[in-house]
Amino acid sequence: MNSQALSSFLWSVADLLRGDYKQSEYGRVILPFTILRRLDCVLAATKPAVLAEHAARTQAGLNPEPFLLRKTGVGFFNTSALDLPTLLGDQDHIRQNLYAYLQDFSPSARDIFERFDFHAQVERLAKADLLYLVTEKFARIDLHPDTVDNATMGSVFEELIRKFAEISNETAGEHFTPREVIRLMVNLLFIEDSEVLAPGRAVVRTVYDPTAGTGGMLSVAAEHLTAHNPQARLTMFGQELNDESYAICKADMLIKGQDVGNIVCGNTLSDDGHAGRHFDYMLSNPPFGVEWKKVERQVRQEHELKGFDGRFGPGLPRVSDGSMLFLLHLVSKMRPAVEGGSRFGIVLNGSPLFTGGAGSGESEIRRYLLENDLLEAIVGLPTDMFYNTGIATYVWIVSNRKPEDRRGFVQLIDASGFWQKMRKSLGSKRREMSEAHIATVTRLFGDFTEAEQVTVLDAQGQPVGEPRLVTGTDTAPLPPEGGRLKRVPIARIFRNEDFGYTTLTVERPLRDAAGAVVLGQKGKQKGKPQPDSALRDTENVPLCEDIATYFAREVLPHAPDAWIDAEKSKVGYEIAFNRHFYVFEPPRSLHAIDEELKAVSANIMRMLGELAE
Repeated sequence: MNSQALSSFLWSVADLLRGDYKQSEYGRVILPFTILRRLDCVLAATKPAVLAEHAARTQAGLNPEPFLLRKTGVGFFNTSALDLPTLLGDQDHIRQNLYAYLQDFSPSARDIFERFDFHAQVERLAKADLLYLVTEKFARIDLHPDTVDNATMGSVFEELIRKFAEISNETAGEHFTPREVIRLMVNLLFIEDSEVLAPGRAVVRTVYDPTAGTGGMLSVAAEHLTAHNPQARLTMFGQELNDESYAICKADMLIKGQDVGNIVCGNTLSDDGHAGRHFDYMLSNPPFGVEWKKVERQVRQEHELKGFDGRFGPGLPRVSDGSMLFLLHLVSKMRPAVEGGSRFGIVLNGSPLFTGGAGSGESEIRRYLLENDLLEAIVGLPTDMFYNTGIATYVWIVSNRKPEDRRGFVQLIDASGFWQKMRKSLGSKRREMSEAHIATVTRLFGDFTEAEQVTVLDAQGQPVGEPRLVTGTDTAPLPPEGGRLKRVPIARIFRNEDFGYTTLTVERPLRDAAGAVVLGQKGKQKGKPQPDSALRDTENVPLCEDIATYFAREVLPHAPDAWIDAEKSKVGYEIAFNRHFYVFEPPRSLHAIDEELKAVSANIMRMLGELAE
């Protein structure tokens, strides 16, 4: 059964709930019941052995838990003889029996249903005489991993969450990230690690997501690694704030045989659930433009008391957007370079690229990344890619183990044109990246090359054939006679310092009513021209340019009496992504426009004449 058919079936349960439940409340029933049936099916094959083992170990006075976990092989168990199908055999006592069945799950699995507040829904369903009908619906569907694999199950959860979020006016994007975006990020993380991807090498690596949602990023990372190297083992870690998303993620990890103790519930910024840990790989899609006022006290306290020994040493962004705090959090989780280092990918909107002038928290964070040579690449994604927003988004790849040829450089890739239209829009998501698009971006990153998209135009300026991607080693096509080539940069490479600048404070003297320069009368200012605050100005000088030379060329010819207040100079960094990919298109000549207007006017007059005949 594919994910569409399966989610349609599960959605049909809503027909039973209609009237007794509001549409916005359907998820409170359907999601936990889906998880319960999934766990039910996973344990079905080992249930007889588990029951026998439980009886034997209990009779011997031993703690049965480790023995039962070994029997199931999936990190959880249930010691009840019941399951969903057998619950249907006693309709009059289904509520009590369902409670007993839930209570006999191991603590890690029981916590999932507590996060959903499932008992409250069972009571509500029982009062509405719906408990048996809903249980019957789920008991009849087979969710065994042999029938529905983990990838399909993940897609089902995503589809259900998206629907529930839409009808309750919530933000689906808070819960999960589009699968193709995750695949792109995972490709970029792993492409340079041939040792990990080489088949036959039994390597063990860790991956972490501080905004885990339903666990999609962790799952795709594991699937990618296993597909290339079945002997490799990826241990997953995560933290999630939303209880229901955490419950789904935890259920997914349980079924995969992961240690669910590695998935923590709570606010990552105020209460780090993995304090002191470092990871090989990390992925994150933090919320965009969400203020961090609720955790401001804890974050500022850590910044001020711990400094660079804490997570937020480089600086704090404005309270209205906390996405860069997650960036700093991931930097703090990087394994030291001497121990192998780390690489992570994070999805951010455009604001962290340029918000804040020199000396601001945002600029200081960018400065820390670039001056410590941590930023490897930024990939601009197409708009309308996410379920909850149509704005431009960017994937930042950060690493403290750059290959030799990348050291001191940052690669920018503009993949905003790499998309195809979806057959059906999902919320704000109208576009998707195909496998070919993902492969192209991955290749550009892996080859660490600059590239252009070249379109051949004929003499009339019309495109001939499809645009072609040309890298530094490729030969560009030849234009036809009278035609030309339109070149649009797709990938560019910059030195770290190319993004830096020094903000100079330029002063001019204060003058009295007679026009004479006012001089200081006391202290260090005695005999020196006093600045006129009304004439004060600032200049941003690129780091790669000499300040004195710039000042003599750009300022003194226009203000010979100006000087620089060196004490106020600040170094800042910004990444004007779009500016680096802008291509100026000269307007057509006035003669060409005039000729076209004449031709159009003549055509209109001809058609009017035909109508008058």
